[in-house]
Amino acid sequence: METSCTDSTNASVVPRMRVQQVSKRFPGVQALQSVSLDVMPAEVLAVIGENGAGKSTLMKIMAGIQPPDDGTLRMDGKAVSFSSPADAIEHGVALIHQELNLAENLSVAENVFLGREPHFWGWLKRREMQDEAAVFLEQVGLDIDPATPLHQLPLAGQQLVEIAKALSARARLVIMDEPTSSLSLRETEKLFQVVQHLRHSGVSIVYISHRLAEVQQLADRVEVLRDGKNVGRLVGDQITHDAMVTRMVGRDLSQFFPHTSHPAGEVRLRVADLTMVDSPSHAIGLEVRGGEVVALAGLVGAGRTELVETIFGVRPALAGRVEVDQQPLRSGDVRYNIQRGIALVTEDRKSTGLLLESSVCENTTLAALASAPAAPGISVSWERQVTAQAIERLGIRTASQQTKVVTLSGGNQQKIALGKWLLRKPAVLLLDEPTRGVDIGAKHEIYELIEGLAAEGVAILFVSSEMEEVLGMADRVYVMHERRIAGHLKRSELSEDAMMRLAVGEVAATS
Repeated sequence: METSCTDSTNASVVPRMRVQQVSKRFPGVQALQSVSLDVMPAEVLAVIGENGAGKSTLMKIMAGIQPPDDGTLRMDGKAVSFSSPADAIEHGVALIHQELNLAENLSVAENVFLGREPHFWGWLKRREMQDEAAVFLEQVGLDIDPATPLHQLPLAGQQLVEIAKALSARARLVIMDEPTSSLSLRETEKLFQVVQHLRHSGVSIVYISHRLAEVQQLADRVEVLRDGKNVGRLVGDQITHDAMVTRMVGRDLSQFFPHTSHPAGEVRLRVADLTMVDSPSHAIGLEVRGGEVVALAGLVGAGRTELVETIFGVRPALAGRVEVDQQPLRSGDVRYNIQRGIALVTEDRKSTGLLLESSVCENTTLAALASAPAAPGISVSWERQVTAQAIERLGIRTASQQTKVVTLSGGNQQKIALGKWLLRKPAVLLLDEPTRGVDIGAKHEIYELIEGLAAEGVAILFVSSEMEEVLGMADRVYVMHERRIAGHLKRSELSEDAMMRLAVGEVAATS
């Protein structure tokens, strides 16, 4: 049975933080409306919801980045009003952003104490700083020299440095925003251990993630937001995938993966004896037929992104051949390859997929300008017309065509990153982590779009680190291990165990 949003699990325990009737408005948008929640001492509270549900706004208010328009915050029973993130940190609240707020040119110790460096008469007390940093690095399980330059650490290590930084500021409430979005399975398991260690040490954790399996594994309680409002609270064995999905989207997504196998057409993408620059000893071959949805699975670092980028032409190949509809592509010649009917939706939409400070219209039409009716000129009427059609087809939620993409939710940004290629009507569509950082409802919409493109005869090759996504959407799977194809599985052969065995190199190619 659900309980009210403000009831504590134990009425005798004072919440670490209490959010009461908080509202926040932006021009034309009611981001939060009378939201309330409690974060108890030494618990993991997950806050979930679709993109645009108000999670980010709520976290920014809790961390002092934005003030609420209405409502109050209380820390350990005392009313607080944060004037800045530094003020929130002084009160024991630290926010760890999805995009880490660290300086790669400094050492690990310097990052841990950035802005709070121990000094004497202007001289940095470097040894003292490194010794103190070592204590906090040990708490998060990071066994490295504090003098190590930050840029030498992998992303997972940098994330642990961010957590150590929060602990060095004596944070009693740590907010984690999509902390595993770019981590491997092993790195994710390490982070989970750190979260549990912090919890047992008395630190409260607010955990935001679109990965509901993680929420189910970690959370003591779950608060669900939808359209800027509280819509449910789950505790203990109430925390199930179906219960979370139903409350997040307001409907039962009983058919979450809409995939239906279509009759395979002619081979539209053929890769033969392709040798990548960073793996000259492995030749790769694969095929994708029209109407097929084929996955590239494997562990992070297996070479999946490098492979699709080499096929597309972003990375030059050492040897081999890539064909689209029996026409050869050119190694390293992206413009030529696009004209031959291939498209790539990149893994990092913010860095390589979109022009964030440009409008919805400018991003939507960007890839098709060279073939537009007025090319090499620009037809404003054509841009408006095709953008309106894309907004309707993809269900993009935006105030207008002129809205800057940076202001949109992750799901809507991803739809634009995908939709910009559809104007070119590609024969082959490469998708690298197409639903990363996207909420459950937007995922379903993207899956439906992929399904529709396959029904039209497009050959789709997608990279995914989510096992459920691969199992739910793929007709066939190529599994990579150490920059080679370790095996190929038909849909009838697909299972988590079969893919994982290939991903770790335990089984040779079977078909």
